[in-house]
Amino acid sequence: MSSGLNRAGISKHAQELRRLWSGFQGSRVLFTANNYRIFDHLKKQKTAASLAKDLGTDKRATEILLDALTGLGLLNKQKKLYKNTATASELLVSEKPFYQGDIIRHASTLWDNWSGLDKTLKTGNPCQMSQNHEAFILAMHNLSVFKAKEVVRAIGLRDARKALDLGGGPGTYAMEIAKKGIHVVLFDRPETIRIARRVINKTVPALKARSRKWVKGIDFIRGDFIIDDIGNGYDIILISQIFHAYPEKDNIGLLKKCRNALNTNGRVVVQEFLIDEGRTRPAQSALFAVNMLVNTSGGRCYSQGEISEWCLKAGFKRTRKRFINDNILITAEM
Repeated sequence: MSSGLNRAGISKHAQELRRLWSGFQGSRVLFTANNYRIFDHLKKQKTAASLAKDLGTDKRATEILLDALTGLGLLNKQKKLYKNTATASELLVSEKPFYQGDIIRHASTLWDNWSGLDKTLKTGNPCQMSQNHEAFILAMHNLSVFKAKEVVRAIGLRDARKALDLGGGPGTYAMEIAKKGIHVVLFDRPETIRIARRVINKTVPALKARSRKWVKGIDFIRGDFIIDDIGNGYDIILISQIFHAYPEKDNIGLLKKCRNALNTNGRVVVQEFLIDEGRTRPAQSALFAVNMLVNTSGGRCYSQGEISEWCLKAGFKRTRKRFINDNILITAEM
């Protein structure tokens, strides 16, 4: 049966399809450049031959990669000299405050796991061929550093004295909460707590002395929040980007545990990627659900309706929502 498209229409769709199937090429070039810390080396102009000598790489291969990075808008090329563009200078040089290299390093790890999607589709089981926990946790900091202030402002901390950042990873949100003069507990696994301490200790020296007092307001609890006690006496519990890694049963159980850990009139705030009730839009969230398919045993993206229903099942009386960019904040109140 004819699709009703003319030749020009079919050609346009073919171009869109090409954009989809060829998208991996630019990603792979960026991953490799980031893995070799090329952007740290190109803060000043260098030739491909000079960079290859510094990196211990092949000259021909290095030159071809640098030309591709130039084509992607990440390097400038003048005759035989290469140098970072403004984008690379601000986001891909490791000492810059908004460095994004860790999330790209994490994505390079995900490349291997996504390559097992054919097998996962048949078995339903994750295909974790590569793991790099440090890159993953630091990647969360790369992402959160842009939005932590806005999220904490949206949560609203009025009258709160003690907060729990559950599964708080690198401590990005914990730091923002502590800056408001609130005692905050960061709960996560021991290996993650070690990384969080490092991130916090790196952040503190960059601040003026009078601005560093907040760090004393952060405590740490090590454990597995699914099975271990998470403490009590909290006015606010933040569950940021946790639910998508777990099946529904675990998430409801976690909400019940949080409810028991709250003070009277306390509340839970859940931050997750925004996805519609059909779980197909936006496309980026539907793709992220595939990321959870290949990396976890029971995770995926959940809609606002699903999460709100869990909150009521866990014993909360009401929920309200707020949208922040591509995320949603769902507040569950006692």
